[in-house]
Amino acid sequence: MSNEVIKVGFIGAGTNTTFRHIPGFRAMPNVELLGVANRSVESSKLVAEKYEIKNIYNDWMDLIEDPEIDAVCIGTWPYMHSIITTAALEYDKHVLCEARMASNALEAREMLHASEVKPNLVTQIVPPPHLMHCEAHLIDIISEGYLGDIINVNIRVSDGNAYPDSSTEVHWRQIREYSGNNVMFLGIWYENLMRLVGPANSVMAQSQIVVKQRPNWNGEKYFVSIPDQIDVIYSLTGGGNVNLSMSSVSGPFSEPMDLWIYGTEGTIRIRSKGPNEVPIVEGASKGEKSMSTIKIPKEKQGKWRVEEEFINAIRGKEQITRSNFVDSLKYMEFTDAVQESWQTGSRIYLPLV
Repeated sequence: MSNEVIKVGFIGAGTNTTFRHIPGFRAMPNVELLGVANRSVESSKLVAEKYEIKNIYNDWMDLIEDPEIDAVCIGTWPYMHSIITTAALEYDKHVLCEARMASNALEAREMLHASEVKPNLVTQIVPPPHLMHCEAHLIDIISEGYLGDIINVNIRVSDGNAYPDSSTEVHWRQIREYSGNNVMFLGIWYENLMRLVGPANSVMAQSQIVVKQRPNWNGEKYFVSIPDQIDVIYSLTGGGNVNLSMSSVSGPFSEPMDLWIYGTEGTIRIRSKGPNEVPIVEGASKGEKSMSTIKIPKEKQGKWRVEEEFINAIRGKEQITRSNFVDSLKYMEFTDAVQESWQTGSRIYLPLV
């Protein structure tokens, strides 16, 4: 399909789909936005009119069964990712699926297996944007020995900037039926860290559900079972430990993200004001008296190009690197291990199978 028009359909056109994916695909040559299936026909019509999408469908399966559709962009909540992905692959559609990969690792494995059955089709999970700007350079300097051996990684992430408030309406990420085992941005940040310092081989976690009930979308009381404060300690396969603390109830004064990586030969600190902001990167080698800015060479500065990578992979021009199903399954296994640990009080070893 190197020169043919690639026709894309959208199942679930929420915030990230309309903010990133639709504009990203529209910017690509020989890509047509052919159809959309949202949660209702009315919302599908609104999206189709606003973004000049040709067709609307009464049901997502109708879109998948349309022989004109070449590729599917899935923007639903995680509980639908596995069933839509496996159906799309069965109907020979390329798949770009929103993060989080699935509700749990079992569903993620089903997605990976379905992709392995159809190796001619391109599959991709939307990657986290937080460290795209600096990731390639940091991976290089860490590999070249800037840190030496990893001793400890300490990261604190604030998911929001509010104090606990039980009057705030429940978000879909706090509804287990929709979000599954995903907790805040836990899997996303594990994926970021995995690229820099490698995967975990054991996990211990403690959690809190500080706001135990919230009003649901009908104003009724909903009892929350997904933590809004979690503290994870995990050991790295290559040596060293990670201390990861994440909260959505820590108030307005906490940094959105503050990451320290301590090694035998040096230290790196990364701070960010948000997923769409360029992170501040500092470092120091053994013997230096203070930290200084680590400048990211222009040729190594990354940017959002998810839709471009997806289309190029379909056309055979490049391979999917961020994020393939294999790596994404790893963060789903980590997410499951964290839940099992905080529920049982036990150390959980990875991989799970």
